Amino acid sequence: MIPELGQIALALALMVAAIQALLPLLGAQRGDHALMAIARPAAYLQLLLVGLSFAILSYAFAIGDFSVKYVADNSNSLLPMLYRFTAVWGSHEGSLLLWALVLALWTAAVARFSQALPEATVARVLGVMGIIAVGFLAFLYFTSNPFARLLPAASEGHDLNPLLQDPGLIMHPPMLYAGYVGFSVPFAFAIAALLERRIDAQWLRWTRPWTNLAWAFLTLGIAIGSWWAYYELGWGGWWFWDPVENASFMPWLVGAALIHSQATTEKRGSFGGWTLLLAIAAFSLSLLGTFLVRSGVLTSVHAFAADPGRGLFILIFLAIVIGGSLVLYALRAPDTEIDAKPFATRSRETLLLLNNLLLTTACAMVLLGTLYPLLADALELGKISVGPPYFALMFLLLMAPLVALLPFGPLTRWQRDDLRKPLRLLAPWAALAVAAAVIAFFTAPQGQWKTALGVLGAVWVGAGTLRFVWQRLRASGRLTREMLGMALAHLGIAVFLIGALLVEGLGQQRELAVRAGSTVELGGYVFQFDGIREVRGPNYVSDYATVRVLREGKLQTTLHPEKRRYLAGGQVMTESGIAAGVLVDRYVAIGESLGNDAWAMRVYVKPFVRWIWGGALLMALGGAVTASDKRFRVRASETRRAAAPAAAGPAPAAAPVAANASADTPHGARA
Repeated sequence: MIPELGQIALALALMVAAIQALLPLLGAQRGDHALMAIARPAAYLQLLLVGLSFAILSYAFAIGDFSVKYVADNSNSLLPMLYRFTAVWGSHEGSLLLWALVLALWTAAVARFSQALPEATVARVLGVMGIIAVGFLAFLYFTSNPFARLLPAASEGHDLNPLLQDPGLIMHPPMLYAGYVGFSVPFAFAIAALLERRIDAQWLRWTRPWTNLAWAFLTLGIAIGSWWAYYELGWGGWWFWDPVENASFMPWLVGAALIHSQATTEKRGSFGGWTLLLAIAAFSLSLLGTFLVRSGVLTSVHAFAADPGRGLFILIFLAIVIGGSLVLYALRAPDTEIDAKPFATRSRETLLLLNNLLLTTACAMVLLGTLYPLLADALELGKISVGPPYFALMFLLLMAPLVALLPFGPLTRWQRDDLRKPLRLLAPWAALAVAAAVIAFFTAPQGQWKTALGVLGAVWVGAGTLRFVWQRLRASGRLTREMLGMALAHLGIAVFLIGALLVEGLGQQRELAVRAGSTVELGGYVFQFDGIREVRGPNYVSDYATVRVLREGKLQTTLHPEKRRYLAGGQVMTESGIAAGVLVDRYVAIGESLGNDAWAMRVYVKPFVRWIWGGALLMALGGAVTASDKRFRVRASETRRAAAPAAAGPAPAAAPVAANASADTPHGARA
């Protein structure tokens, strides 16, 4: 009976979401305060009901209730308790329930922390988020019910996919979904602005932290997924341009553009329509990623479902949300511009515009490479494969100018500047970057060009960012949290560049057959294979290898790569042995038995690979620090002043722009 309570809670949540979607929007249109007041209680009640449903499904997994089909398909009595809980989102139905829960959390958070915003704005925002919730809860309830019963109940479950029996499953989907769904907040504000026919600088300032938080969560989700693939799949890679990886990367690129565009609109009044379009695009790409994963159109280790009916449902919902948003934008966007200050070609606005164009073009390139093979197949143009060479080349061509321009942005003034000033400030650091790149080129044992480019980009971005920090501290003695967050994110890019390009240029690998006592030399290390013994785990049997790593005859570490055979389904998984280090990873993966006590073994030496995820952590930290800036907290007095001219037309943004013009200029000069 308990699973039926979860299903009832889902049905009630769907009805509450429908009320949240309809009545507050109607109230905002009519000026009816009673209807608008429904928005917040509905958001809280929806969270309570979806949370109850999620808790009931988790309980079913914990006790091994195999009368629930989803539990029987994704759990087993031998499965450790930790993975019974993470199995809740280990497949299609549960992952959608997690999505709905995260959406309910974001919606309730917006309801809780928007007390100072105008009532009509909040009603519209929560109403739009209610529409999104209706779509996902209806999809969950009618096509992907996680509480469907098995009659009679199964005596034993099929087990969780062995690939997912890993700590990565604990962190990766929740973080990724927090980022995906987080972009629903700026999306909802964009739709609210189009419905109101105006962009308000005060609520735009309030929504910036939500965008930064969503982008930070998405950054962490992508980084954890990359780290998980690196150590779990046994291939030694950290990014494969898999279509579903691309599906998460596209909203990340547009989200980065949105962060910069929002800052420009809030401070200077420029790019108002562009900001709205980016907010729509970021969430639309998140929905597109959901369609790609769950429609069955892609073959990927990440893909969950292959049900055409489910795919059609999502495609229709996608068309309604994206198509409706773009139609509304086309009809209303010209009326939403605020009082923008004109700017010269030589200004920070121009640099941020170039930044946005490069990021969105990179996103379009990834989108084209991901979808073109699907379109070609659908149009019977033949099977076409777009692989890593295309993505790597095009991404490098687009990101190189972005990296080159990045240090100039913070050191360039708003509205108009003499470019000789930032050039003079950065010239010594450009020379340092070039010198470091030349040294790297001639000292690298291999991959000279990748190594040199990695050092050039990292030193240039890192030194340029630190130059801004020093300049700012010398001028005012402090950094706002917004500036600190920006500096951390830019330093994260520098660290990432070191990791990504140096591991590609300097990394080494060998694949060979080994027997007990065999050794292989690679990257200055000796890997000695000492043999394999059988070890039993809680729900698997492992071929447990021992590999000693020596350098100059001294033992550095001992690795234990495994080949696990899971008892429930007989599936085989590779568990890599990795000695992690700040400067280098030593990595060993065991392959298949070759007979006569011989085994296939892959050995990798990966310099600076950890810097990839260290850079991502710095970027995510930068987003979180920026979101914590007290300047973004809207006060009730400000919103009352901003709301006063709403009835007469678009609100002027000159006052808030003037108030913030000097707060973000590098030389303490007027904007």
